[in-house]
Amino acid sequence: MTALKYSRQRESIKDYLMHTNAHPTADMVYLHVKEQFPNISLGTVYRNLNLLSDMGEIIKIPTPDGADRFDGRTVPHYHFFCTECGCMKDMNMECIRQINQIANESFDGIIESHSITFYGKCSRCLHSHSEAAAM
Repeated sequence: MTALKYSRQRESIKDYLMHTNAHPTADMVYLHVKEQFPNISLGTVYRNLNLLSDMGEIIKIPTPDGADRFDGRTVPHYHFFCTECGCMKDMNMECIRQINQIANESFDGIIESHSITFYGKCSRCLHSHSEAAAM
């Protein structure tokens, strides 16, 4: 395998993801990186996000709204996706490591890892619903 050529744009994308907990979409990453690199294309951002994800340097998280989210935090952890406003947050809970072993017991193969996203309504959406109901 040939060595990957250094790219300032790729480094900027990775740096942004390492310093945000917003779990941005590719479009959001593009808007941020475009401030530093005005001539960067959306296609370049997509290619670099996919490359960084394939290399294991970031995580790509599929969501029900169709827009993948990206996370610079690569240690095992779980996510929450609000089905109302679309926000995505890290869950502050211990990973269930034995789930791989449990899954292996009912699978003809080897489970190496897992990814879990919880779905529901975030506290901000719940709060806005309760305020609207009180009116």
